[in-house]
Amino acid sequence: MRMISRLATALTLALPGAAFAEPNILLIIADDMGLDASRCYSLGDQQAPMPNVEALCASGMVFDNAYSAPVCSPTRATIMTGQYGFRTGVGAAIPPDGTNGLSADVTSLFDVLATTDYSANLIGKWHLAGADADRNHPAELGVPDYFGLFMGGVRNYSEWTAVTGGEEVQVDGYATTVLTDRAIDWIDAQNDPWFLWLAYNAPHTPFHLPPADLHGFDELADDADAIAENPLPYYNAMLEALDTEIGRLLGSMPQEERDNTVVIFIGDNGSPNQVTRGFYGDHDAKGTIYEGGTHVPLVVTGPGIEPGRTAAFVETVDLFTTIAGMIGAEVSAGDGHDFAPALTGGETTRDFIYVEHFGDPEDAKPSDVFGWALREGIYKLVQEVGEEPELYDLSMDPREQVDLLADGISAHEAAIISQIKERHAAVRGN
Repeated sequence: MRMISRLATALTLALPGAAFAEPNILLIIADDMGLDASRCYSLGDQQAPMPNVEALCASGMVFDNAYSAPVCSPTRATIMTGQYGFRTGVGAAIPPDGTNGLSADVTSLFDVLATTDYSANLIGKWHLAGADADRNHPAELGVPDYFGLFMGGVRNYSEWTAVTGGEEVQVDGYATTVLTDRAIDWIDAQNDPWFLWLAYNAPHTPFHLPPADLHGFDELADDADAIAENPLPYYNAMLEALDTEIGRLLGSMPQEERDNTVVIFIGDNGSPNQVTRGFYGDHDAKGTIYEGGTHVPLVVTGPGIEPGRTAAFVETVDLFTTIAGMIGAEVSAGDGHDFAPALTGGETTRDFIYVEHFGDPEDAKPSDVFGWALREGIYKLVQEVGEEPELYDLSMDPREQVDLLADGISAHEAAIISQIKERHAAVRGN
């Protein structure tokens, strides 16, 4: 077991006025769902109906400034370890060839959970190792009973390969439904307080028409040419199907258990470029260090959590620290900040946002933007590899269409750049 600094003796949700001790925690990750895809935010006008997630937003705390990595693997690695990608080596989507991925030598979130009386599991998308890696990789990181898709996606949502017990099995069944069934069965079998990381692969490609009983897009044709020509309504149908299954999962819990469960819903990176359709102007979405690639929906609801909205800065690396705090565990210092105070309207310690994207250019997609970006207050500096820096005022320009440095650098702008670069150096330990 990797070393954990110390474990609090009282495992109680670390929130003022919390109604329950030892709450269950359900982390739900939507794959490729950016801020523009959620009706809980006002950025965009072609969002899918997701009444169950919208109900979570109405009853919980909605984060207006939550950020992820630009693609799935580094986001999942930050949640698993509480460390930025430059520390773990996972800074881009792990390519299908090879065994490289997240080292089993790190202290994982599941290592932390194993020192408590919590039952814990991960169901769904893994993508923290290459296709040639040992299928026991989840177990090496402390996941006791992993079931799900090992790599980044499936070719067919209704016929796909899952990993369970370290072995591959063929699955005939709609992936969103199968993962939900598995989650319901696992939760129902628990007698202790529990933590479940439920990583759906929806609405990741391939875009398709889900089973008719999961959505209301009855006018859509189940036709490959129609999907290729206009993928957005199919993407939205996939999101509504995901929401339907989330509702089924939450509805399967006895009321007392549901009342004692913290639900965290988050997107793992920005929406795919095929469905943003120029919404972010000159910038692509998923795969970039711009807002469209890293600004994601996040809502947390449950016992002791006040309904409302917060402008607090949050990164996916903070989930490790915050979840550890919720179960009463204290972990060694990492890159994460505990955002629990924001769940009751309080102040948090994070005052900047740092995102990065790095990897082998041979594995990159045309839309990938490698480099880093750092936000302090309303200003965000974007430093793409091999390019001049760009500076944006997000209070006036949330889609980053006006580079403040395009017409030269004023003394005021130079001071902002200097301050942000000093923060970047501190983050990187330079």
